[in-house]
Amino acid sequence: MKHWWWKILAVLLLFYTAFIGLRTPLSPALVSCSPDRIQAGEVTVFARGYNTDFQEGTAVVYIENDGQRICATSHEALSPDSLVARFQVLEGLRAELSDLCVRVGTKTLRYPGAFYTENRGQGIAEELCGGGKSFELLPAMEFPNRNILNESIRNLFFHVPMWFTMVVLMAIGVWKSVRVLSSNDLGADRSAVSAVQVGLLFGVLGLITGSLWARVTWETWWTKDPKLNGAAAGVLIYLAYLVLRSSVQDDGKRARLAAIYSIFAFAFMLLFFFVLPRLNAVDSLHPGNGGNPAFNTYDLDNRLRAVFYPACLGWILLGCWMYDLRVRAARLSEHFSDHG
Repeated sequence: MKHWWWKILAVLLLFYTAFIGLRTPLSPALVSCSPDRIQAGEVTVFARGYNTDFQEGTAVVYIENDGQRICATSHEALSPDSLVARFQVLEGLRAELSDLCVRVGTKTLRYPGAFYTENRGQGIAEELCGGGKSFELLPAMEFPNRNILNESIRNLFFHVPMWFTMVVLMAIGVWKSVRVLSSNDLGADRSAVSAVQVGLLFGVLGLITGSLWARVTWETWWTKDPKLNGAAAGVLIYLAYLVLRSSVQDDGKRARLAAIYSIFAFAFMLLFFFVLPRLNAVDSLHPGNGGNPAFNTYDLDNRLRAVFYPACLGWILLGCWMYDLRVRAARLSEHFSDHG
C-alpha cells in the first residue's frame, strides 16, 4: 500500500478538480449591454447579467466615465438576468469609453468599456447614486467571472496542467537520456522513450484544449499567436524524435542518438514554451506573453488557486502513473519478444 499512496492522491486530486472545478458557480457579472455608444440626450440601455438576480427596486444603475457618474433616471428588471435603464446623458464626459455599473447590495457589477462616448469635453459634475437594497447572494465559493472568458475560465484546470505534465515527463526523458549516455543502459532508453510517448499524449491534449479555448474566447480555432505556434513546434520536435528512433535499427546506436536528440529537444521546447512568447517584441494574445499582464495579475485569485494547484499536481501524478505503466508494458513486451 505504501507504493500506492501517490496514485490514490492523483485520483483524489482529479476527482476534486472535476467536482469543485466544474460545479462551483461563477460570480454574478454583466456580460452584455446595448447600445454600444452614447451621446448627449436620453439613452435607453438594455443589460444582460449572468448568475444575477435582478429584482424591482434592488439595484442602483449608473454610467461611469473617468470617475464621473451619471445615474439612471429609472430602471426596471425584465428578468432575473436582464434589466433596462434610462439615462439623461450630459455633454462633456472626458474619456472615450464609459463603463456600465449595477450595484446590487454590496456587489458592484461592472461592464468595462460598455459605451463609446461621443461629445466629449472637460467633464461634468459627478452624481451620487444612492438607494438600492440587498438581494439573495450566491454561495460564498464563487469563481471570478471575467469578460470574454466567462465559463471557459474552468479550462484553466485542464489546459495549463497538460503542458506542465508534458514538461515534467519530457524532463524525465532527459534524465533517462543522460543515463543512457553515461552508462549505455538500454533499460534507461526504454524509460526515456516511454516518457516521451506519454508526454506527447499530454501535449496533444494541451493543443486540443487550447484550440477549444481559443474558439470560445477569440472566435477562431487557431491564430498566429506565438504561444500556440511554439506549443505546436514543441510537439512536432518530439514527434521527430520518434521518427528518428524508427529509422535506426541498431539498439545501441539508436539509444545514443535518441538520447542526444532528447536533450536538445527539451531545450528547444522550453525556448518555444516559455522564452520566445514572453518577449515584449512578440505580439501574443496569451496572458503573460508579448507584453500582456500575466493571468495571475488579474484573474487567478485565491478561489481559482484552490483548484488550479491541486489540478496541476493531480495531472502530473497521473502522467507519472501512465509513464510507470508504459515502462512496465514495454519491459514485458521486450521480455516476451526475447523469449518468444
